Amino acid sequence: MTPDQIHENVVRQYREHINPYLAKLMHFAGFGVEVHGEGCTIRDHEGREFLDFLGGYGVFSLGHRHPEIVAALKDQLDHLPLSGKTFFSGKQAALAEKLAQLAPDPLQYTFFSNSGAEAVEAALKFAKATTKRSKIVSTIGGYHGKTIGALSTTGREKYRKPFEPLMPGVEFVPYGDLDAAKAVIDSQAAAVIIETVQGEGGIHIPPAGYLKGLEEAAHANGALLIVDEVQTGVGRTGKMFGSEHDDLHPDIMTLAKALGGGAMPIGATMFSQQIADAVFSENPLAHTSTFGGNPLACTAGLKTLEIIERDNLAQRSHDLGERLMTKLRENVKDLDLVADIRGQGLMIGVEFSMDEVGELVTAQVVKRGVVVAYTLNNPRVIRLEPPLIVTEAQIDQAVEALTGAILETQELLAAFA
Repeated sequence: MTPDQIHENVVRQYREHINPYLAKLMHFAGFGVEVHGEGCTIRDHEGREFLDFLGGYGVFSLGHRHPEIVAALKDQLDHLPLSGKTFFSGKQAALAEKLAQLAPDPLQYTFFSNSGAEAVEAALKFAKATTKRSKIVSTIGGYHGKTIGALSTTGREKYRKPFEPLMPGVEFVPYGDLDAAKAVIDSQAAAVIIETVQGEGGIHIPPAGYLKGLEEAAHANGALLIVDEVQTGVGRTGKMFGSEHDDLHPDIMTLAKALGGGAMPIGATMFSQQIADAVFSENPLAHTSTFGGNPLACTAGLKTLEIIERDNLAQRSHDLGERLMTKLRENVKDLDLVADIRGQGLMIGVEFSMDEVGELVTAQVVKRGVVVAYTLNNPRVIRLEPPLIVTEAQIDQAVEALTGAILETQELLAAFA
């Protein structure tokens, strides 16, 4: 088939068999069909190459098709792709031990699943089983997934409303407001669930002392602290875990996205001895997953952690994140359209001063060969999450594309003013 025929056929298949409304939206935005990924780039059906500064919303921390990840998975395929679920799994055991060595105390155990939402579902169940309470404190603008339990704690009504009634007992407070949180963390609270950087909420960095204050308030009231590191974990923010920036010691921590090395889906829910006793002592099969912890996913996880540590990619994320933010700020400092540039490591948000500008700028950046996206809970903010292996030259290329897109958008808006 010709490139046009390939595109037309895939759009038709989406329209007829996946999601007709998504097909219309993506077609209108001009997105092609992805056919190849390598390092920090994606190539579409027409052979156009794009610099990936979205990184699968944090999945591709090692880039696309990292050769060591691919080699490890090919080797595992020759032995045991999926678990028979009856015997011990050596790869699962090894990954759980490695995570325990890296994670903050008291995190010792890991339940493996297949996605961030599943990891959050497990976290919520474990918190309720441990405390015998049902109230969950979450934040406005927070994002924890779209399955029923995770959606119940996701802080945007647009996503919750069509599926109500959801899990009861969730209270939302403003992110960064410790006093508001303390007012609702009481003897009825099972847990506080929080992101160390609010991702889909618009790349919000918490004020100093906020996260530690949440931990202290939770524990003072017999509640647990759940830290959702699905997007911030595994080197993204300049540390192995976002929790390290504030010396947090969560009772439960969720991971996913980058842990699979950009090649396998995996979710992980880490927890303490106290929680292991409460959840599994009477029934070791109280929470299970058919595909969770499969040998392929755990192989990818082990190799990912090895590469992150060996190549010091968390520090690289910090250093290159500073370079990216500094160059962007220099380029757009005189533009009224840009309200703020903020971030931690290579998790960066560009906030605009007007609604719907994020969508316009995103389209213009993609036309310039760089992939970005706006955050789901705050469309005014474009997020930049390139692979941690990104080069300085690629950062400069992305900055040039984004600056040009913002300037063109500003000119277009001025013409219609």
